[in-house]
Amino acid sequence: MRKLKLLTLILSLAVFNCESQNPTKFSEEALNDTFISLDGESLSFKEILANYEGKTILIDVWASWCKDCIAGMPKMKELQESKQEIVYVFLSLDKSIDSWKKGIEKYKVEGEHYFMKSGWDGPFGTFLDLDWIPRYLVIDEVQNIKIFKEIKVNKNLKNSLP
Repeated sequence: MRKLKLLTLILSLAVFNCESQNPTKFSEEALNDTFISLDGESLSFKEILANYEGKTILIDVWASWCKDCIAGMPKMKELQESKQEIVYVFLSLDKSIDSWKKGIEKYKVEGEHYFMKSGWDGPFGTFLDLDWIPRYLVIDEVQNIKIFKEIKVNKNLKNSLP
């Protein structure tokens, strides 16, 4: 009986640990973090998600100064061409709104764009445990996080999309 209880405890901790590393839902703090739209509107991440309710969303956390982000853009554009029904949301960690807007234009980044006002250490960045960009997430039609941590446009990311 004691061994069974110990095994149950170990399995419970393992499941809890996996869920905390790859959550399926956003925290309230992340949902309430504030972003800036291209037209200067301030809105919460919860409001951003509400705009795309019922659709699959691919989120790309990027910055125009990030070499790896720019290097991944051609594969992102290929993905956009092959999966046009997906909503592509780009969340920028640029240092200023001006550099963010210039980066979108310079690299011809197509999709929905928002500036991460709170940056790496804000509620959204903390929830993601950001340690590298680009960072990709896939959100399904009912707004569950399907892919939490991907750093390349690869087969895993492509296969998670409908």
